[in-house]
Amino acid sequence: MEVGEGSATSVRQLIDDAQMNRFLKKIVFFSSGGSFLDGYVLSVIGVALVQLTTALSLTEVEVAATGAAALAGIFFGSLAGGRLTDALGRRTMFILDVTAIGVASLAACFVNAAWQLIALRLLLGFFIGADYPIATSLIAEFSPRKERAISMGVVSAAWYLGATAAAFVGFALYSMADGWRLMLGSALIPCIVLLIGRHDIPESPRWLAQRGRPEEAREVMRKVFGGSVELEEEEPTRAGFAAVFRQGYLSRVLYLGLLILCQVVPMYAMYTFGPMIMSAFGLGEGSLSVLGEALVSLFFLIGTIPAMYWLNSLGRRPLLIGSLALMALGLLVPGVWPGANVVIIIAAFATYAFFSGGPGILQWLYPNEMFPTEVRATAVGVAIAISRIGVVVSTYGLPLFLAAYGIGPTMITGAGLLIVALVLSVFMAPETRGLTLGEASSLRAPS
Repeated sequence: MEVGEGSATSVRQLIDDAQMNRFLKKIVFFSSGGSFLDGYVLSVIGVALVQLTTALSLTEVEVAATGAAALAGIFFGSLAGGRLTDALGRRTMFILDVTAIGVASLAACFVNAAWQLIALRLLLGFFIGADYPIATSLIAEFSPRKERAISMGVVSAAWYLGATAAAFVGFALYSMADGWRLMLGSALIPCIVLLIGRHDIPESPRWLAQRGRPEEAREVMRKVFGGSVELEEEEPTRAGFAAVFRQGYLSRVLYLGLLILCQVVPMYAMYTFGPMIMSAFGLGEGSLSVLGEALVSLFFLIGTIPAMYWLNSLGRRPLLIGSLALMALGLLVPGVWPGANVVIIIAAFATYAFFSGGPGILQWLYPNEMFPTEVRATAVGVAIAISRIGVVVSTYGLPLFLAAYGIGPTMITGAGLLIVALVLSVFMAPETRGLTLGEASSLRAPS
């Protein structure tokens, strides 16, 4: 849409009713790059651990700590990044976080002790966590309402693409001596690409207008949409950290935190310890188990493609509820039948992975739709942080639980979490299809 002169209107209305153009697609693409890095960095460790456990003589506790360190960093990074994003703007840390991820990834090539690796994974997690509210808020605030689900679908697909790329890169480097060092350092390459692509992405005009900076908002609108823009003056609004709890949004924050927790605990377990899980099901050791994880990862990616469109055609709520039920079934089969044929095991994991597409998009889409501009990034950060408490504990405990109780009970536990998410969603999941961000985030039902 080219914005022409005429009566004054709001930034929100102009963007909600706009058409996607080349510059908007660029914003979505390079903002999604943080999600790609997230999937890549958090997943490549699962493949690297197969080699580096022996290379660094890691104990079971150190293996668990290595897997959980990045997730602990995400907890603190998402809280800090969300608050800073709402206070200082979406673009302030947009370059810094990617730079830090690249530097920490490069440094991981040279570690010689477990504590060094754990410290770097913690630092990586912090900046990955900071990117969640920065990038997703920017995408949500630039996307027209008809394109919002697809734009967030790109974010989710980027995560799975990063994770899938990590699995195949790990497979390619697995036979090399000290290949794990190259695996951990390889994240530097996408970081460089992102830094080049992000350099001219502007600040969110919604945020600028809401902060009482209409001239800057007008200039961004001209850059993105073209033409002359006449904007309504908006009353500047500021809100502190406690606003996401004080203004009636507490139940939404808690629901989203628990929903994301129940969804991502088994997913992160699959990516962080995928080869270990595949080996437990008899897929063999080493490269065969890595290849099995890569195939399952591919189904995570494929599942996001139809889900982008189903979120608009079927609606957010029905797709979420149906997908959670099928995901739980996909983990129950190997849980109750761990001795099944390898083909059946892979098919069950593929079912779980494919139907993760809808909920995977909604973990990015729902938090950005359900909160207003002044606290959007803060709320995203809080919801992600709540989920990561459980993820840190479960990722640390998974190797220990697997060793103590076996693969069957481990899978059943994952299915149980998805059933909890299903029950919560039946009672609490909203339908936001077709709503503007203002309508979706309002505590009043849209008229």
